[in-house]
Amino acid sequence: MISLESDYNNGAHPMVMEHLVRTNDEHTLTYGFDKYTEEAKQKIAKACDDPDAQVFFLTGGTQANATVIDGVLHSYEAVITVETGHINIHEAGAIEANGHKVIALKEHEGKLCSGDLRSYMEWFVNDESTEHLAQPGMVYISFPTELGTLYSAQEIADIHQVCQDFGLNLFIDGARMGYGLAASTDITLPWLYQHCDVFYIGGTKVGALCGEAVVFTHQNAPKHFFSIIKRHGALLAKGRLTGVQFDALFSDNLYLRISRHAIDMAMRLKKLLESKGYQFYIDSPTNQQFVIIPNKRVKTLEKHVNFTHWGPYDAENMICRFVTSWATTDADLEALKKVL
Repeated sequence: MISLESDYNNGAHPMVMEHLVRTNDEHTLTYGFDKYTEEAKQKIAKACDDPDAQVFFLTGGTQANATVIDGVLHSYEAVITVETGHINIHEAGAIEANGHKVIALKEHEGKLCSGDLRSYMEWFVNDESTEHLAQPGMVYISFPTELGTLYSAQEIADIHQVCQDFGLNLFIDGARMGYGLAASTDITLPWLYQHCDVFYIGGTKVGALCGEAVVFTHQNAPKHFFSIIKRHGALLAKGRLTGVQFDALFSDNLYLRISRHAIDMAMRLKKLLESKGYQFYIDSPTNQQFVIIPNKRVKTLEKHVNFTHWGPYDAENMICRFVTSWATTDADLEALKKVL
C-alpha cells in the first residue's frame, strides 16, 4: 500500500534513530535534566534567536495544548479559536475537561481573521453581562492550519496586535511547524517567536518518534510549569527520549531540511493530481492536500493508497486528504502515478 494518510504513521528519521541508539547505553539524569535535553534546549533557543527562550519538552500534541492552555489561563478563563481549530474538534474535549471553554469563531480557509477577533472582543468588553460570561484569556491558532493553509506574517501580526490590545495570550500550535516554516515565504522561527506568547515545535509529525517542544517567549512561562506538566501526565521520567530526538533534529538544520523535503513532495503530488484532472477543496501550500474525488473512484483508490476520508463534498464526491512527510519517497509518488 502507498501511504499518504498521515505524517506521523512512521518511525523516526534515521539521524534521530542513530542518535537514540548511539546514546542508548549512557546513564543520564531523569525527567529532562540530562545533558542532551539541555543541549536541545540551547539549540532551539539559538534557532529562535533568543538565548533566554524557555523550552519544555512534552510527550505529544494534545498534552501540549491542554497543558499550556490550562497552565496559562485562570480557572474562569476561556480560549478563542476557529470552528475548525484542532482544540475545538479533534481533542475529545480535552480543553473543556480542564474547565476552560473553547470559544469558536468563524474560520476563513482554516484561519482566524483579526477583524473577527477584534469584533468579538469589542462586543465582549461592552456587553452588560460580561461578568456572567467565560472570560477570554487566550487566542489559539495553528501554523499551518487544520486545512493546510498558512497565515501570512501580516495576518499573525494583526492577530497579535488584537491580543495585545485586549490583554490576551497568543498561543500557536506548531504540531506541523516545520512544514509551515518550509512552505512560508515571509515567516521564520525568530519572527514567530517575537509575535506570540507561546508556541510549540512539533516533533511527532516532523521526524521524531514522539514529543513536542513548548517555547515560552520573553521569560513568560507560568510559575512552576514543570509541575504543571507533570500534573497533566505529560512529563516523561526518561526525559532524555525527547531531549535526544530534538538534539538531533536541531543539529545541522535537520528539522528544516526534512520539512522542505515534505513540501517538495507535496508540490509534486499536487502537480500529479492536477495532471490527472483532480480538483482541490482548498489551495494548500503545505504537506496536506485536500482533493475532491468521485465516490466511486475513492473506493477504487483506497485499495492501493492509504489516505484520509475528510468528509463529503456533495452527494457524489468526497473530500480526501493526502499527506506527505519527511519520509515520503520518489517511489511513493511513482507508485501513485501508476495507480492513477
